[in-house]
Amino acid sequence: MRKLITTTFLTLDGVMQAPGGPQEDDSGGFTYGGWSVNFWDDAMGTAMGQIMGKPFDLVLGRRTYEIFASYWPNAPEEAGAKPLNDATKYVASHGQPSLDWGPSVLLEGDVAEAVNALKQGDGPEMQVHGSGNLIQTLMRGNLIDEYHLWVFPVVIGSGKRLFADGAIPAALKLVDSQVASTGVFIGTYEPAGELVTGSFA
Repeated sequence: MRKLITTTFLTLDGVMQAPGGPQEDDSGGFTYGGWSVNFWDDAMGTAMGQIMGKPFDLVLGRRTYEIFASYWPNAPEEAGAKPLNDATKYVASHGQPSLDWGPSVLLEGDVAEAVNALKQGDGPEMQVHGSGNLIQTLMRGNLIDEYHLWVFPVVIGSGKRLFADGAIPAALKLVDSQVASTGVFIGTYEPAGELVTGSFA
């Protein structure tokens, strides 16, 4: 079975919207695009290199696919473009987007069912980057095997959140962590079953 791994940049208050620039996603009047840019250091580059340094396919929402497609085909190889350009991109969309950045495949029908079928097949691990709406669907389908959560030391107060209202309660297990020199916490989590509550009383 193929693993499905998500990598998400988050603020301390859980916002994942537009970490890389103002042009990424200004929906809802969001004005803080690019909040992650000034925190990058060598340790983060190394960590991202480990994630991207093995064969993978991509599973992306339409908006993230379009953002990536506008940049990576013309990006230099030393910036990490080759593995992204070479990967098969599986795209979730309610419409019929132009999938010019290939190789790309539109996920037909129910997205959770389509991704589950991909997981049952042969091939490299599948990675999800960005794609907030898609991740909500994958979480509801219990399809994510590993979460890479990069938590940046900023608070925004509004914007799209990874664990938004309606997220299914669940436990996670921290399996790896490191802290960048800029204070970014990089945690790797695996699902750990149902949330178990208790009492100190």
